[in-house]
Amino acid sequence: MTGQYRGYFQHINTSPGWPDPHPATTARYAAQAAEASGPAHLPVMEASAPVSVTIPSIGAQSHLLRLGLQENGSLEVPPGDPGAPASWYTHSPTPGERGPAVLLGHVNSYGGGPGVFAQLRELKAGDTIEVAREDGTTAVFVFDRGEQYAKNAFPTQSVYGNTEGSELRLITCDGYDPATGEFDDNYVVYAKLVA
Repeated sequence: MTGQYRGYFQHINTSPGWPDPHPATTARYAAQAAEASGPAHLPVMEASAPVSVTIPSIGAQSHLLRLGLQENGSLEVPPGDPGAPASWYTHSPTPGERGPAVLLGHVNSYGGGPGVFAQLRELKAGDTIEVAREDGTTAVFVFDRGEQYAKNAFPTQSVYGNTEGSELRLITCDGYDPATGEFDDNYVVYAKLVA
């Protein structure tokens, strides 16, 4: 693994008081979210695993791999080869279910070319993100905002914590430091289900 990719998704803050993405914790938060009586107008869908993601405004399209956690508790790293797909974090809700579904992808590839999420920063209000699901339905999300965070100050609660409705998070690296050859930050897209 090249220097650019060490610690790619080792941004998880597991300090006390913060929800970590371990399966037991994620399941607990998913169950709490499912039991919460959110506003009736918020759309949600039945559970169905995602198979692909399309972001028309930036020309991004990818089938989705399934990733979990490494032994040390950090997220598994998506493949970084040129043309490598994005991944769904399997301990998050499926896109369309209540709660924040999490998709991960590289901003660039090991060879230096663009990654699947290279142009996330170009998303703007009203742009849609479409996630095709195994049951033949498509969950359509609308871009809410994008935020850059230092990996050592990653807002775990904002990204993985409960939400009243169905939301989507797209996570990639940002803040490349040529002196160290590593990315110091993560860029997170927040989106909400509309259809």
